[in-house]
This record gives sequence, C-alpha cells and structure tokens, in this order.
Amino acid sequence: MAEEHRHQDSIRSTPLSRMAELAGTGARVGINYLKYYGQRAVSPDTASTSLRSDLDERNARAVYASFSKLKGGPLKLAQMLSIDENLLPPAYAAQFAQAQYSAPPLSWPLVRRTLEREFNQPVEALFDSFTPEAAHGASIGQVHIASRAGRKLAVKVQYPGVADSMRSDLRVIKPVALQILGLREQDIAHYFTEVETRLLEETDYVTELRRSQEIAAACSNLPGLRFPTFYPDRCSPRVLTMDWIDGLPLDRYADSAASQFARNRIGQILWDFYMHQIHVLNLFHADPHPGNFLVNSDGELCVLDFGCTRAITPEFHTLQFAFLNPTLLESPAALEEALRAMDVILPTDGPAQRQKVTALARESIELLSRPFRSDHFDFADPTFFRAMYEMGDANRQDRDLLSLRGARGRAESVYLNRAFFGLFSLLHRLGAQVQTNASEKRSHP
Repeated sequence: MAEEHRHQDSIRSTPLSRMAELAGTGARVGINYLKYYGQRAVSPDTASTSLRSDLDERNARAVYASFSKLKGGPLKLAQMLSIDENLLPPAYAAQFAQAQYSAPPLSWPLVRRTLEREFNQPVEALFDSFTPEAAHGASIGQVHIASRAGRKLAVKVQYPGVADSMRSDLRVIKPVALQILGLREQDIAHYFTEVETRLLEETDYVTELRRSQEIAAACSNLPGLRFPTFYPDRCSPRVLTMDWIDGLPLDRYADSAASQFARNRIGQILWDFYMHQIHVLNLFHADPHPGNFLVNSDGELCVLDFGCTRAITPEFHTLQFAFLNPTLLESPAALEEALRAMDVILPTDGPAQRQKVTALARESIELLSRPFRSDHFDFADPTFFRAMYEMGDANRQDRDLLSLRGARGRAESVYLNRAFFGLFSLLHRLGAQVQTNASEKRSHP
C-alpha cells in the first residue's frame, strides 16, 4: 500500500504536540535553505534555476508530509492553495494537489471511539453495517460507507482534536504560508482572519448540515442537480450521515470518453448552479475542487460537502460586480472610484501607486471578465488560461507590485474569487462550452 494511504493510529491533538511537528518541519525547511544558499554560492548562474527547483521540491515534500499527518488546518490550507496552481511554485502545487482527494486515513479504533463518544451508543446500534476502512480521507474528516434500513450511507467522521486545534494550527502555519507565497503578514492580516473564520466554520458539522439543506432546497428548481439526503438523527457536531451517491468525480469524468454534448451539459449545470447561488442566494459553495462534484449514471451533477460556504451582503455584491460593467474600463475616473470602494486603492496611495494598481486592475478585469462579456464562452480555449497563468507569473515577479504596502481589497473577496477561479478551472478541465447569458447578468449583477 502506498505511503499516503497507510493508516494513522494516532493524531497529534494538543497544541504543543502540533506546534512541535510544525516546528520540526520549519527546521527542515530552514536547513534546506542553508544548503541551497551554500550550493548557489559556488555554482554558476546557469545552475541557480535547477538548485531553486530542487529546493522547492524538498521543501514541498517536507511541508506536505507534515500537513497531511496533522490534518485539520494545515491540510485544509494546502487544499485551498492547490485550487489555483498559478499561486504556488510548481513543486508546491504538485504536492498540495494531493490534499484534494487523499490523506492518510485514521485507524478504525479511533473512528469507533469518535462515533461512540458523539452518540453514546455502540456503532452496531447506530448502523446495520459500517465499513471500518475509510472510503475517502480528507483534511478535516474521513468518509466511511455504512447502511441503515436498507439505505447505503456515507458517514463523515471528523478527525479527533481538529476543531480544538484549528486556531492554534493557523497561527503556527502562517509563517510557512507567507514564505511559500512571498507575502507580508501586515498586508494580508484581514484575509487570514477571513480564512480562519471559514475554516473554524468547517469544523462545525451542525452548521454544515444546515447550510447543505438550505442550499439544496433553494436550488431544487435548477435542472440536472442532485444533493445528498441527510439523516439528522445520525448527525452531530463531529459526524454527518447522508446518502451515499455513486458517480465519477468531476476530473475523472473530464478524463473519460464523455461526448462534447455531455461535457457542455454538465458544464452548463455547474455554471447555472454557481450563478444562482451568487446572484440570487448571495450564499455559495466555496470549495470548488473536483472531488466535491460527481457525475452519476443518470447524467446528474451531484454536489457534495458544504462545509465551506460563504454569504455575501447585497452591498458587497453590488460593488464587486460593478467591475462587469463594460463601460468601467473606458473611464479612468470611474475605474479608480470602483477600486477605492473595494479598498484596492488606499487613501495613503500616491500617484505612482494609484497608477500601478489601476493598470494592474485594468489588465485583470479585461481578462477575467471575458466569460461574462458574451452570451457564450468556450472554456476549452487554452489561450484564456494561458493568459491567466502568464499574468500571475508576471505579477509574482513584479518588484513594484510586491513593494506595494497595505491591506488591499475586501476580505469577502477571498472566497468569492476562489469560487470563480475554481469554477473556471473545472469548466476548463471539462472542456465545456457554456451559455453565460452575460447581457442578462449585467442587467442585475
């Protein structure tokens, strides 16, 4: 059995033990940097790129191994970062992508103990059958197959200690994340608070149960969607029980022999689902990685795992989607005012800073709003994603941009941007052609 699928018989659950694990990882990363600088000092310039790649590879393996062992906040952060491959150096993107699907599962005795502590009953009284081997392991919990009253069930069991350690985990891994991303803490403090709030919510399965049922009911009129039925009498703050749904994860479906017609249909269902959530409900599924969507044998798109959701206010919605107005880019004054309203341009910015931010915003808006500027968009077009990646690479290496100080942008943007980038990525993976109905969206953004 591969290393990543071996059982863990214990999980570090106290803040001190988790801090010690992360500190050890930090020390290994530091040693790797010392080796890198020593090798670079005696190597020709032509070898520096290779040395840096080797450094990133060693550090990425060390960081992911530690994160996957601890689960919880560290592994969830890896999963979040992996959605945008252009956000990370390639070695980290490749390692962190594993967090979307697999983590070393906890052993059966630990799972049994959690279930019996939550319900004060033996597992045999709770379910007619229960498969000890985990079907899926993820960042905050793992899923087991069970049955009850003739129904096949999925039972998600939270890892012990995850909820209690989440806040302290995030404080300890913040320096690691800042180093990987090349960011300054003071510039992203409000974003990190937003991430912390959402991750703490993900450990509350009572909230996830409520949000799952709310969004499923509010989207019941959309064709082609399916949501699992939950069983509240077998749910608790750390256990969720729902119907098991068979199907192909969206990336495996994308790699299948599905016809272009079928791909377009699934892509359209996914697009309509997100537009309805964002523009009508102002509440959306904010974890759009392929493992959270299945395509079943009836051709339905099955939506799983509502642990990460985000509500937005009407005021924020109006400000955010003002950038879809095609006339905005034609008026420098209007664009600057819109950027001020979203705290992207700050009151302390001088003329050079305002010019830099505005130029970057103009380029970003022009590119990222393309799917909304026509009634039909082909997400299979490689030039769209190539342009996004090239823009991201250029921004990461832009010293003037990196020198900009201050916390820029609204914290609410973090998960909305994540949802849209995840949506675009899934549609690109599908190679889907989607009716975006952009003119209608502009009339009531």
